[in-house]
Amino acid sequence: MEILTAEIKKNSEKVPAKGMMANVMEQFNSAADQIKLHPNIRKILSITNNEIIVNFPVKMDNGDVEIFRGYRVQHNNALGPYKGGLRYHSTVDIDAARALAMWMTWKTSLAGLPYGGGKGGIQLDPSKYSQGELERITRRFTFALADNIGPEHDIPAPDVNTNSQTMAWMADTYMSTRPPAERTANQHVVTGKPAGSGGLEGRDRATGYGVYLSIKIWAEKNNINLKGKKFIVQGFGNVGYWAAYFLEKEGGKLVAVQDAFGSIENQKGIVVEDLFNYTKANKGSVVDFPNAKNLEKDKFFATECDICIPAALGNQITVKKASQIKASLVAEGANGPTNVDGEKTLLERGIAIIPDILCNSGGVVGSYFEWLQNRNGELWQLDEVMVKLEKKLRESFNKVYEYSQREGLDMRTAAYCIAIQRIERAYIERGIFP
Repeated sequence: MEILTAEIKKNSEKVPAKGMMANVMEQFNSAADQIKLHPNIRKILSITNNEIIVNFPVKMDNGDVEIFRGYRVQHNNALGPYKGGLRYHSTVDIDAARALAMWMTWKTSLAGLPYGGGKGGIQLDPSKYSQGELERITRRFTFALADNIGPEHDIPAPDVNTNSQTMAWMADTYMSTRPPAERTANQHVVTGKPAGSGGLEGRDRATGYGVYLSIKIWAEKNNINLKGKKFIVQGFGNVGYWAAYFLEKEGGKLVAVQDAFGSIENQKGIVVEDLFNYTKANKGSVVDFPNAKNLEKDKFFATECDICIPAALGNQITVKKASQIKASLVAEGANGPTNVDGEKTLLERGIAIIPDILCNSGGVVGSYFEWLQNRNGELWQLDEVMVKLEKKLRESFNKVYEYSQREGLDMRTAAYCIAIQRIERAYIERGIFP
């Protein structure tokens, strides 16, 4: 147990989670001041409703038992069930989960969805475990969460280092714990499932598509043609890949990519599909891609480009990195990739930011469609999903952009104001029990 505790402490120190929570609170308070949020509602929204920590044993392939620690934070459910991803990463801890859950509350509110915000995960490095071990970890975690999740209570989804397979294991485990007659009625306990197991066609690309569409609408509003525009992507997972895929189709040129393994650059352009196929054959790494040169890690954000897409982890764009960015637009594919001081630097330099709660909300909108599909026993086709997704995302973007222009605010503050005002209305209309 002492070794496990030491490992947890060591991992949690790699990325200071307090920084993330401090960021989200500063952003919240800034918007709350702007809209003169009622003090009592400010008190409620400043704290989380529930924080669940579970420790559970799992048998490894070699017969040893390892103890894992999992988290689920439920921030607020004034507008509906808690909704948010589960991540498997060494930086997962209670503070990071709190910040991410709070961001989810604003994101779902801004998108006009009947959801609140939740987040969680397990503190581990998934690359150190076999597929069989990851399945047992996931199933045991689901069982440990028990009735703290549910299709009308708290609905997890994929996040960093989790995917449709993870969600399929979770759904199967949860459904197996229900009485036989109720099992199929609980299929929507998670979203982001494989299409053959109750998933939504297009859910895989929804987040990245939303990032691309946000950039496209921003460009339209600023009379900018995306053809030939250079962009860089930090994180070439699901979000980074699909954002790059759609931007390339629009005529954009991918010139640099950074992932957990290293960075690459080619100012003449990197073919997105070629890089994707290379990473699949290279354990997920972009390093040593034949049609690009390796780049020093610290030089990535200083790469010559027009658009920067941080689509990896939080707290990446600090003051130092913000002062190096050459792009005129930062489109946040990740949650909380820009810290408060970094954002001030970007705005002072005249660099526009499409905030995370707007830019990457395609994922939760896609999750909502999947939840509805399961709930109503329907099957939606890919083309109708993409049409519905674009309509919903355009509505959100236009709302934020018009508010920011009208009030003279940056887009993040505008997005927060809209999101918080919707929750405030719900509390004012319903009152506080009893």
